[in-house]
Amino acid sequence: QQQLVESGGGLVQAGGSLRLSCAASGSTFSSYAMGWFRQAPGKEREFVAAISWSGGRTYYEDSVKGRFTISRDNAKNTVYLQMNSLKPEDTAVYYCAAGGRVGQHYDYYDYWGQGTQVTVPS
Repeated sequence: QQQLVESGGGLVQAGGSLRLSCAASGSTFSSYAMGWFRQAPGKEREFVAAISWSGGRTYYEDSVKGRFTISRDNAKNTVYLQMNSLKPEDTAVYYCAAGGRVGQHYDYYDYWGQGTQVTVPS
């Protein structure tokens, strides 16, 4: 069982940066793959980035490659999403998720946080 709490969202101007954090409870965090998803108003939730349990493998949605970096600190039970060069189209609620398989598929993940809002005005 994992409880996930995201933080670090906010309002940032285009071209700026934010770092999202997702703190997990439970002693087995290091055995889970972690992912970040986002949902913009009126749109479906979409994959952003994922990282394997060891941190050795990472995956990104095409539109964020080169701008976003996912990382994790298993000693702190935390996964991060560093977001640079933010664009208005990055505006969304960002969710972290934990699951048994790493990748972009929504159904790989069993546990979800409540989300944190990121707003990039146009």
